[in-house]
Amino acid sequence: MTAETNAAARTWTPRVAAQLAVLAAAAFIYVTAEILPVGALPAIARNLHVSLVLVGTLLSWYALVAALTTIPLVRWTAHLPRRQVLVLSLSCLTLSQVISALAPTFAVLAAGRVLCAVTHGLLWSVIAPIATRLVPPSHAGRATMSIYVGTSLALVVGSPLTAAMSLMWGWRLAVVCVTVAAAVVTVAARVMLPELVLTEDQLKCVGPRSRHHRNRRLIIVSVITMVGVTGHFVSYTYIVEIIREVVGVRGPNLAWVLAAYGAAGVLAVGLVARPLDRRPKGAIIGCMAGLTAAFVVLTALALGGRPAAAAALIGTAAIVLWGAMATAVSPMMQSAAMRSGADDPDGASGLYVTAFQVGIMAGALAGG
Repeated sequence: MTAETNAAARTWTPRVAAQLAVLAAAAFIYVTAEILPVGALPAIARNLHVSLVLVGTLLSWYALVAALTTIPLVRWTAHLPRRQVLVLSLSCLTLSQVISALAPTFAVLAAGRVLCAVTHGLLWSVIAPIATRLVPPSHAGRATMSIYVGTSLALVVGSPLTAAMSLMWGWRLAVVCVTVAAAVVTVAARVMLPELVLTEDQLKCVGPRSRHHRNRRLIIVSVITMVGVTGHFVSYTYIVEIIREVVGVRGPNLAWVLAAYGAAGVLAVGLVARPLDRRPKGAIIGCMAGLTAAFVVLTALALGGRPAAAAALIGTAAIVLWGAMATAVSPMMQSAAMRSGADDPDGASGLYVTAFQVGIMAGALAGG
């Protein structure tokens, strides 16, 4: 056994693995809830008697609320134990899903989404730093990637399942399932995770005393994130319609294409876990190039005229490439943000999350 293997064995104890699994589950359920309207777009529109475009704005308004509340909430909760902040975020998620499931009108549904959005950025600002505090610094990259396995599974399992439920039994049942899962994860986080109170040295760098707005490297990472996410969400808000109308896949097979999108993300996250901290620039450039190639192919299919079979094959390949590259680049950028603000990773993550949400909002609005 090498020294690295021995260190890994000491690091990834069953308890630490279980704690990271809880964090991944929290990421899974939050992302599943966030993107549920994407797969349930037609079902929600029919049930609440509103247009597809109006339902599509749920993502952009969600992103706007998250972008506006993330940095203030990160500062106001900076002195609280990290577990308490995470449990608070998950509790708000659970309550928001109860409101959404019972919503008689689109306005009430939107209000439930707002509650979820308020603590969205707060959760994503603390969840990766919590993971890195559970392991030695040499394993921080892999701990961060383990959380994004939950994000990827939300795309490969959560989104297709909620989309299928919405198509077959109604979108409200899908929301109820998310509600139950969110409640279970909230309890697990409270029971399994350590309190993680910040030390005096850490408290000196957080809250109003943080200076991330002067951190040039962190600002560059955040701007790149915002631009990349904008390009992604220009199309992703309406991915179900793209698969139907551009790729030409409909019915039950549509859920399988969404699953392939997510599965590609899971594989990509696994592949970049170890080299995350070694050559991040090259990996990010490669991911951006892959995203661009996928969008070019889908645009060509939308504008050109190919036989249905060829369009379905080429389009599905482009969707899979899109899923792999988009999923892999997110943990890379958050890891880069935390490295750029190592004295206050929670605050640095808060700025990254804000940039991410601004990108979602801009992309969703542009896509509409």
